[in-house]
Amino acid sequence: MAIHQFLTSYSYGDAIGNEALEIRNYLREKGYESDIFVLFYHPKYSDQVINYLEYDKYSSEENIVIYHFSIGSKITKKFLRIPDKKVIIYHNITPHHFFLDYHRILAKDCYKGRVELKSLSDKVDLALGDSEYNESELKEAGFKETGVLPLVMNFEKFNAPAIPVFNDMFSDGKTNILYVGRIIPNKKVENVIRIFHLYNKYFNKNSRLFIVGENRGFERYYSALLNMVDKFKVKNIHFTGHIPEDELISYFKLADIYLHMSEHEGFCAPVPEGFFLNIPVIAYNEGAVKETMNKGGILLNKKEFLNTAALIDKIVSDKGLREKILKTQKESLKKYFKNLTGKILLDHLKEFGI
Repeated sequence: MAIHQFLTSYSYGDAIGNEALEIRNYLREKGYESDIFVLFYHPKYSDQVINYLEYDKYSSEENIVIYHFSIGSKITKKFLRIPDKKVIIYHNITPHHFFLDYHRILAKDCYKGRVELKSLSDKVDLALGDSEYNESELKEAGFKETGVLPLVMNFEKFNAPAIPVFNDMFSDGKTNILYVGRIIPNKKVENVIRIFHLYNKYFNKNSRLFIVGENRGFERYYSALLNMVDKFKVKNIHFTGHIPEDELISYFKLADIYLHMSEHEGFCAPVPEGFFLNIPVIAYNEGAVKETMNKGGILLNKKEFLNTAALIDKIVSDKGLREKILKTQKESLKKYFKNLTGKILLDHLKEFGI
């Protein structure tokens, strides 16, 4: 028996692609033949993946194929036609309304993706969500056999040192606030900027905000954010754009606070990454964020920007409070380690006779 994976897009730095690679490596360590088959991929991964159109050469009724489902895709038709046992891992699809004013094509793909999801409900053997929140959507869509597989997290990459020049550039005593994620409307980056503006203006002028993430395809939204920065006349906000992994690690290691105000998350990988690096995490309670935080960090139930700015000031200045928050994060982190997640996956697949 082989256990392969289907993936629409394997992008550089993408959490779903990283999970697929971690699952493949774990399965190989356990003695299973395992490869990743994709539609699109970053050239960096050309030696790690295979074009999905070649899967017929690998297909077998004895195999298990795991399809990472996150958007409408032509890969779905291929997945449905193969005789292999079928499993999906649902990573959630951002509701299309977030993109209507900025990216009509993506809005269409997201809408089609949710329609496509329902069409799979009676055609797969097992459907897993990477959070209970996502599993609940699977049940709502009509899937009968469901479960939860926590996102496979690779924390080992954070053992690398920060790039020395970053320490030289930013070792100036400023308090560093960090956001990591795509610069897209559902992430509500404007609310991160609003909070930082108030923090910088009323509590700590010696502070800085790093906004780390890809904005390609959402140039109109990015432009609106830049206009907001100009309107507030706030300095020390740095948009990095898409960056390589060593730079991402360096920004994390510079951070004093991680701030996330997204209004739709099926998981939220930067939260446990912040936990791992002992950065106090503040995040807005929407989607799967509460579940991802797992009783660690600070969960915001209301959008009270000035109060959140004051909270940041309290955490930065009160060492005792900071240590209490970090203790909760360390405890909540335990469920995300690779070996635990890999074991959960194999437990789910036992029904297939592995």
